[in-house]
Amino acid sequence: MTTLEFNYAISKTSKSLKPFAFRLTKDLEDANDLLQDTLVKAFMNRDKYTDGTNLKAWLYTIMKNTFITNYQRLLRKNTFIDTTDNLHFINSTDSSVENNAYSTFAMEDINNAVETLDESYKQPFMMHFSGFKYHEIAQKLQVPIGTVKNRIHIARKELKEKLQVYAY
Repeated sequence: MTTLEFNYAISKTSKSLKPFAFRLTKDLEDANDLLQDTLVKAFMNRDKYTDGTNLKAWLYTIMKNTFITNYQRLLRKNTFIDTTDNLHFINSTDSSVENNAYSTFAMEDINNAVETLDESYKQPFMMHFSGFKYHEIAQKLQVPIGTVKNRIHIARKELKEKLQVYAY
């Protein structure tokens, strides 16, 4: 394939690369940059392209790899490395104090809400919460599996209403 044919084939294929770049970056300017980087790499590595193979797949692979490399570079750049000599102060838990008041209030409210559930809903819900599978609960309570699923669903719905204060 001549250079002119290669350039024409890439320019034809590049239109389908832009939506893929946008899906990867979620930003129009970053997508344009990624597309440009991909095309530059494709032109620079034209000798590595095997004539007769899928050019579109080759370009998609270059784009995906470029995106991953750029993303990893960004992560490394934003990683904070502390080089001070006082590392024992950073990880020290002696000076930190936890305030469990909020979590204590929340747990009390959750336990109270569960206790106010009707027993027919509370028992399957607590069994499911403890790790039992639907079929095990149905077998133990001797009710159909659909009834178990329905009761757990209703219990969750009631708890969600009762604990609306904690919704974000």
